[in-house]
This record gives sequence, structure tokens and C-alpha cells, in this order.
Amino acid sequence: MTEHVVTLDLDGVMDKAGLMECIARALGLPDWFGRNWDALADSLSDHTVWPEGAVEKGLSIVVRNWQPYAKARPDEWEIAVDIFGEAVDRTAELSVALALGGAAAR
Repeated sequence: MTEHVVTLDLDGVMDKAGLMECIARALGLPDWFGRNWDALADSLSDHTVWPEGAVEKGLSIVVRNWQPYAKARPDEWEIAVDIFGEAVDRTAELSVALALGGAAAR
């Protein structure tokens, strides 16, 4: 069975608000998603807000074009990476990968 893959394209994202909006759109999170670090951590581990079929197949999030955001907001990026890592550690059905290339190769 193939994993459910979601691409999180951070092209043009330069702050936390943009990151949260991009995540909400990519994962199809509900309108009540709080767009803060705690809400992100909760949502990544909450199967009820995952895309349909992702729990059964596993959810794989591929983060693209993350380098400009990481460079512009290193403290925020470190928090985001920590949250992704903790969610993966807690949730066997979840994986998160950082795609190389793209913005860094330009």
C-alpha cells in the first residue's frame, strides 16, 4: 500500500504566519486550526484532521523550497523542525522529509 504523500511547498514563505497558512492548506486542516506551534504539534499527531485515507496508508510530508525560510527565520525554522521530529517520533504512521535542491540550487 502506497503512503499518502503531501507536498508542503514553502516557496515564498518568509515568516511563521506564511508557514502556518501553507501547512493548513497543504494538509487541508480545519478552519479552527490555531496557526501556532502548539496547534501544529497537535495536528500532526491527530489522525482526525489528517487527509482522508492517510491513517490507513501512512502520511508522508515532503517539504520543498524550505531553505529560504530557514535562512530568513532560523529560530522559527528550528522550532518547526523540532515539531516535525517530535510528531514523527510519536506517530508511527507519519514521516516528514526535507527535499534538497529547488531554491538552494538556483
